Amino acid sequence: MTEPRRGLGDIRTRLDHLVYAVPDLAAGIAEFAERTGVRPVAGGSHPGGTANYLVRFGPTSYLEIIGPDPEATARPRAFGLETLTAPRLAAWAVRPEDIDKAVWQAREQGFDPGDVQPLSRRTPAGELLEWRLTRREDPAAVRPVPFLIDWGDTPHPAASDLPLVSLTSLSAVHPDPDELRRDLAALGVRLDVSPGPEPALRAVIDTPLGSVTLR
Repeated sequence: MTEPRRGLGDIRTRLDHLVYAVPDLAAGIAEFAERTGVRPVAGGSHPGGTANYLVRFGPTSYLEIIGPDPEATARPRAFGLETLTAPRLAAWAVRPEDIDKAVWQAREQGFDPGDVQPLSRRTPAGELLEWRLTRREDPAAVRPVPFLIDWGDTPHPAASDLPLVSLTSLSAVHPDPDELRRDLAALGVRLDVSPGPEPALRAVIDTPLGSVTLR
């Protein structure tokens, strides 16, 4: 299994991870395992009321399956989880060499990726992971423009012994493909984009049970 072979342009940024949002974490993990033959590994809990499970695409990229933390009392709003009723490929992240410079360059080209903010979570073993990412006040349920992430000195999650699948392709649907391409270009990213009524992401992964599409 290898890193992505098409659908992503390796310009100034690199794929970090895809975000697959599920309304019920236990059910979402069980469904993913049934479809792929691969059981994701618990990643940990976030302060915002979410928890995640992970599988990797390779040593530097992974799939994050995120849902409401069963231990949390309030339903989180991140990635549309507050109203989500079915699993959805909601977002993706890229890792620039210099996140602050990448934000400045994007703004110079007319796209604001949002301010860089620190976040963290603890692994089930208690290890603290810390990173910085861009956040926008964006109510969209699906975000075809990636957010930027910088892991700093924290070991990358995909560098651990996670179950492995292969990302074959990543693409997007958008009502205005040219607008989306301009925003992607401001981040130094290329993506296959086709017209459609609503923004959507589509990833194809190779698994022990064959090709699986996440939407």
